Amino acid sequence: MKTKAKIKKTDVASARVGDGWVYSETVKDHFFHPRNFLPKMPKKGEFDAEGQVGSPQCGDVMRIWIKVDPKTEKIKKLKWRTFGCASAIAATSMFSVIVTEKGGMTVDQALAIKPQDIMARLGGLPVRKVHCSVLCDKAFMQAANNYFRNKGQHEKIIVLGHKVIDKRLNITDHDIEEAVLEGARTLLDVQKKLKVGVGDPEAIPAIEQLIKFYLEKYYG
Repeated sequence: MKTKAKIKKTDVASARVGDGWVYSETVKDHFFHPRNFLPKMPKKGEFDAEGQVGSPQCGDVMRIWIKVDPKTEKIKKLKWRTFGCASAIAATSMFSVIVTEKGGMTVDQALAIKPQDIMARLGGLPVRKVHCSVLCDKAFMQAANNYFRNKGQHEKIIVLGHKVIDKRLNITDHDIEEAVLEGARTLLDVQKKLKVGVGDPEAIPAIEQLIKFYLEKYYG
C-alpha cells in the first residue's frame, strides 16, 4: 500500500516500487506471526521428507519438513525452521500457507509455485531481499526430491546442473543467477560483481540471455 507519510526508521523501503513503499502489512504479519513454524526438531517418523538449504548471501539456513497423503500426494502438513531475516521468514510462512490451504496442493503443484507467486501474496518485497524468498523454494525442492526418492519415484527427481559460462574464470549460470538475485540488472552490473565475460567476450551473448531469463523468472 503506497503512502505519502514518512517512512518509519523501523521500516525498510522497497526499491522494487519506490522509496514511498515499505514492507507490506502482510509481510509484517507473517514475520511477527509466522505460520507453520516448527520451534523444535520433529519426532522421528513425524514427516515423510525434509529439505535444507543455506544462503551465503544473507547467512540464512532453511529447513522444511513435509507430510504427504500417500493416496492423493497432497501436502497435509508443511513445517519449517529458519533463523533468517524478516523476508525469509515471511516468504516461507506464506509459502507454507499456499501449499496447505484448501485441502493442500500435490507435491507437483507445489513445485510449480514461483517466488513471484509468493511475493504477490505478500504484497511485494524489497529487491535486495528477493533472494530470501527463493530459500523456501529451494528447500522445498530438496524436500520434494527426498520424498520422491523415499517413494521410489526417481523419475520425478529434479536435478539442477550448473553450466560453465565463462571458461576462463569458471563462472557458471548459477553464479549469474545469484548475482541477479542480489540486485544486478544489466551486463555491467553482473560484470562488476563477477568480472564475467571481461576476459571472454564470446560469452557475453550467453550472459545477456541468462540475465534476461533470470529477471523474467524472479521479477516478471
